[in-house]
Amino acid sequence: MKPLAIPAFTVTTALGRGLGAQLDALRHGRSGLRAAPFEGCGLNSWTGVVDGLDQPLAAPFQDWDCRNNRLAELSLLQDGFFDAAIRLRERHGAARIGLFIGSSTAGVHQTEGAYRERGASAGPLPDWFRYRATQNMYSVADYVRLRLGLDGISLVISTACSSSAKVFASAQRAIAAGFCDAAIVGGVDSLCQTTLYGFNSLQLLSSEPCRPADVTRNGISIGEAAGFAILEPVAETSLALLGYGESSDAWHMSAPEPDGRGAFEAMTAALQRASLDAAAVDYINLHGTATPANDLAESRAVCRLFGSSTACSSTKGWTGHTLGAAGIVEAVLSLLCLEHSLIPRSLNTSAVDPAIEAGIALETRTAPLKHVLSNSFGFGGSNASLLFGRRP
Repeated sequence: MKPLAIPAFTVTTALGRGLGAQLDALRHGRSGLRAAPFEGCGLNSWTGVVDGLDQPLAAPFQDWDCRNNRLAELSLLQDGFFDAAIRLRERHGAARIGLFIGSSTAGVHQTEGAYRERGASAGPLPDWFRYRATQNMYSVADYVRLRLGLDGISLVISTACSSSAKVFASAQRAIAAGFCDAAIVGGVDSLCQTTLYGFNSLQLLSSEPCRPADVTRNGISIGEAAGFAILEPVAETSLALLGYGESSDAWHMSAPEPDGRGAFEAMTAALQRASLDAAAVDYINLHGTATPANDLAESRAVCRLFGSSTACSSTKGWTGHTLGAAGIVEAVLSLLCLEHSLIPRSLNTSAVDPAIEAGIALETRTAPLKHVLSNSFGFGGSNASLLFGRRP
């Protein structure tokens, strides 16, 4: 495939707002996870909460006001991204910019509040509740589209944890097919009780900060995040999307195929689209959820394709698993690693599981990087791998 330049990108996580906060945390081993419960949630777990989401959206966007869209707004305003998006619109026209966003929660947090206010009665939900503008899965794309004044193709992808990785693939195909001249891709997922108690019911929540690939790992820490990137077929920037791979192994509703077949196929497809072999990849940002099954399956897939010498790590010990936003979070962190020649360690990992043979980085170090692979694997076997690189 023809590489797509990435002239602007941003992300906001529990580590803080914008790229500077993420980079500082990666360099100094500062995690954004905390033991404080989210809005009174009684579960014994650690979460990655983004601060500063108590400010309602301003006019004329009150109907779209919910935690998810507030998080989207907060992220849009970091790292000059909003202005970069407006300049993109001016270059190509509002109808020629595609918008592709991944999410799994949409406005579930808002809906929970509506049902709590209604209580046990059989009456209607409160007058302030706007299903179409908040709970509707398209809500976040609708809000961002209106906020940026875009009038082109726009959609939300909701494929669990691969959602905001798959947006890169969808945007590339849309540009190649002529539906748009450039694209804004992103992911937004916010915390809510439904997510926390749902993962707890699956016995997947850890009572401690998650420990990817560790011999004592016992589950995930859930976080929230929002991030965006511009994809444009120009040559002015060095960072670019070189390839992507998608697969669907459909092994189980929530468990990965044990040998990582779907992950292997997604990574292989990303390399093939970029016309690169495995030896060209300098660092792999693993999906690395810190559950026993996922980490082992991913390691098997990585070792089958790359062997055990390629440096890799999971960044979920910093941000938590941000679910539908995981793809954009780890894509942006991968771009930061490329830009700053950084291989971050797998935070909270003290002793790697002997069954995991992938080259897990236990110390953060600097190294020249030319190609970085970012993995995102979701429930139901929905897999996506993104290959980023520097262009001459």
